Amino acid sequence: MDRTYRLLVDYILDKWEERKAKATTASGIEHPIPRLIVAIAGPPGSGKTTIANQVANIINSLPSKSPKTIVISADGFHLPLATLRKLPNASEALARRGAPWTFDGHAAVSFIRKLKTNSRRQLVLAPTFDHAIKDPVADGLLIEADVDVCILEGNYLLCDEPPWDEIANLVDDKWFVHVEPDLACVRVASRHLAAGIETTMEGAVYRAKTNDLVNGEFILSKSRGRYDVMIESIEIKT
Repeated sequence: MDRTYRLLVDYILDKWEERKAKATTASGIEHPIPRLIVAIAGPPGSGKTTIANQVANIINSLPSKSPKTIVISADGFHLPLATLRKLPNASEALARRGAPWTFDGHAAVSFIRKLKTNSRRQLVLAPTFDHAIKDPVADGLLIEADVDVCILEGNYLLCDEPPWDEIANLVDDKWFVHVEPDLACVRVASRHLAAGIETTMEGAVYRAKTNDLVNGEFILSKSRGRYDVMIESIEIKT
């Protein structure tokens, strides 16, 4: 995947240079450069988080003139466990946590709109997700005014159903990560086991197949054709 990361880095750097050029008028007057916002979507287990973090790390390790880049996960917009337990279908909600209706999609859209319209003179706060307590943390991430590139990563960012369908028009570039279902299943099951969500691999695989892969099929069908870049996720041999 190293070559893929490098290509994605170059892609962002080219986009940033185009943005900088547009910020200078014909008279040579420079205007504030709006943030570049990239959305990465894909099924659970596709490697969105790894790709986003690798790309951001490479950009931030470049010489000082490279754009300051940050990764923002949509996991922060999970509905809290306390909220799910109050729903009429609480048992289903807890079992299907990670399905689109177990997120606060409206809050995600509002945040991205704020990120886009922010004048870059103020800080922006984003929620994060604490895997230890398995719940979101309000205002867990500080996005400083000097951040140039925001890479948003999340399952449903490019879906065509409300309210998620608004996001495509708010971001500057859209990437989709494709993964084979069998590979996604292994990755997600291993993650469930490591996080203590399930205590056996059998239970972890069952949860992945009855929830995460179901969500993955939804994401594939609802994000079709709504991206600028397609990334193929592969297993790295060690």
